[in-house]
Amino acid sequence: MLSRKPASSMASHQHCDTYAWFSQRAWVEIDLEALSYNVQQLRQFLAPHTQLMAVVKADAYGHGAVTVAQTALQGGASWLGVATVPEGIQLREAGIEAPILILGATHTVEQIQAIAQWQLQPTIGSPKQALIFSNTLETMQHDSPIPVHIKLDTGMSRLGTNWQQAGEFVQLVDRLPHLDIASVYSHLATADSPDTSIMAEQHRRFKEAIAQIKALGIKIPSLHLANSAATLADKRLHYDMVRVGLAVYGLYPAPHLQKTISLKPVIQVQARVTHVKTIAAGTGVSYGHQFIAPREMRLAVVGIGYADGVPRNLSNQMQVLLRGQRVPQIGAITMDQLMIDVSAVPDVQEGEIVTLLGEQGQERITADDWAEKLNTISWEILCGFKHRLPRVGVM
Repeated sequence: MLSRKPASSMASHQHCDTYAWFSQRAWVEIDLEALSYNVQQLRQFLAPHTQLMAVVKADAYGHGAVTVAQTALQGGASWLGVATVPEGIQLREAGIEAPILILGATHTVEQIQAIAQWQLQPTIGSPKQALIFSNTLETMQHDSPIPVHIKLDTGMSRLGTNWQQAGEFVQLVDRLPHLDIASVYSHLATADSPDTSIMAEQHRRFKEAIAQIKALGIKIPSLHLANSAATLADKRLHYDMVRVGLAVYGLYPAPHLQKTISLKPVIQVQARVTHVKTIAAGTGVSYGHQFIAPREMRLAVVGIGYADGVPRNLSNQMQVLLRGQRVPQIGAITMDQLMIDVSAVPDVQEGEIVTLLGEQGQERITADDWAEKLNTISWEILCGFKHRLPRVGVM
């Protein structure tokens, strides 16, 4: 049996120091050995000079930001990526000293002050934002320039200055006294597609933008372009650093990339059976009676629901694992509970563990399985598990 221990940084919202994880109705297990394995596999896949940024935004895709960050850094990552200033501060307060890039937009005085105070590194995506940063730092009488990362839009149409204005933009930032250019980067919109034509066009634009900058005599310390999909798809996109999120957590961005390297899923979502009953043929189950028992059935109630992050649209479409075998979920998934058909599993008892995502015996259910049924992406599934589910580190 796996040894389990509460990861305090993961459980900050659940009071697991006073309410042990093993008394919970449901929880999320994080396999830290699998996480470390994934980071090491990625590190070995890269050239020695290419650094690995572990993207830990959105509470490390629902896995627990601090513990994931610490494990990733121990495994070979050298940078961390977050979306917001508070996410960066959380890592600093935990004692993490590695460089942290804020991938999202920042522009208020309060954000800039916090970035300077906590030694975070912002993304600068426009001349206006660059001037706001420089003027604010001037007003603050900040002692030394802060490192900034210049974002170019090569086809994502999100943050960043148009790649065709790269030279002019970088030249402006280079002249501002309170900013030091740490890198120039862009983001790929279709790296997970088997059709690489758009990705290739974005890469061409990125190279042209860099040529513009170099023609002005400006030295760029670092270039980065690749997300998880691009990292696995094409080593020519690795440059000086790659920004990897999903692959760190053991999932592949697309089916055609599954043979590039070996990855292990990190997350398991577990819950307990809270009640067992027999229902007669013709009995309706849960709200709206979306399921009517076709025969006498043995039904188990499981203590997890859509308020915990199990999508309600999976009602009557999903399976769970119990004693190493698949059993169907039946009826509408409710806020805190769902029902499963355990007619084929003898003598099920209250307190038994049900695996919603993860592995039991020879069976495995992944976020990709849920995403396929819901016509969405595994990223959304992972980020959906709420903080009332304790995160428990598994070694």
